[in-house]
Amino acid sequence: MINFSAIDFETANENKTSICSIGLVVVREGIITERFYSLIKPEPEYYSYWNTQVHGITLADTEKSPVFSQVWEEIESLVEGFPLVAHNKGFDERCLKAAFRMYQMDYPDYEFHCSLQMARRNIKGLLNYKLSTVAEHIGFRFHHHHALEDAEACARIVLAIGGLR
Repeated sequence: MINFSAIDFETANENKTSICSIGLVVVREGIITERFYSLIKPEPEYYSYWNTQVHGITLADTEKSPVFSQVWEEIESLVEGFPLVAHNKGFDERCLKAAFRMYQMDYPDYEFHCSLQMARRNIKGLLNYKLSTVAEHIGFRFHHHHALEDAEACARIVLAIGGLR
């Protein structure tokens, strides 16, 4: 049985609390069953030039969006009891923990796995192991740095290599 939630965040600036979008893909018994995407009003609420260059999200896009705690309340049941997976999990896990602290929410100590590390262990001979490279290798084409598409690429990588081990 393969059950997990792949997650990806984009940030507005150098602060890990500045999540401006989230993508979540839920996998139940090896099948993608749910997809969730939302823009988020970042905290602090400013965009660095470089971050916007990467993902294309601007202040105008998120000024009327919900804050992180409101969005998490919406998706909490989708991740409850499931391990989380992210490509380069260190970034996404730090963002998640920082946002929980920022909004004074109790962090439930989610089990986190890294599809980057899994790909390095299970797929040999790639030029690099960036999300776009690994996704292309497994035949998945997507719009990189869109949180939902990145989360789906991560989920498909995990599925392609046989799930969490």
